[in-house]
Amino acid sequence: MQSISTIGLDIAKSVFQVHGVDGTGQVVIRRQLKRRFVLSFFEKLSPSLVGIEACASFHYWSRELQALGIRCG
Repeated sequence: MQSISTIGLDIAKSVFQVHGVDGTGQVVIRRQLKRRFVLSFFEKLSPSLVGIEACASFHYWSRELQALGIRCG
């Protein structure tokens, strides 16, 4: 897999959307993740910048991802 530099994470109740790009802006990954697989997905990735939509559960997911060494914004 190519190196992912930035990820957009759309939070939902049960299915999340992940959109990752490399340093040149080329799409590297697009997929849906069920809530229970989100942390295991990010554990396998090298640290990157993750943009998360501002919503009620933003702080929870931000803390969980930061514990894995991922920068969130």
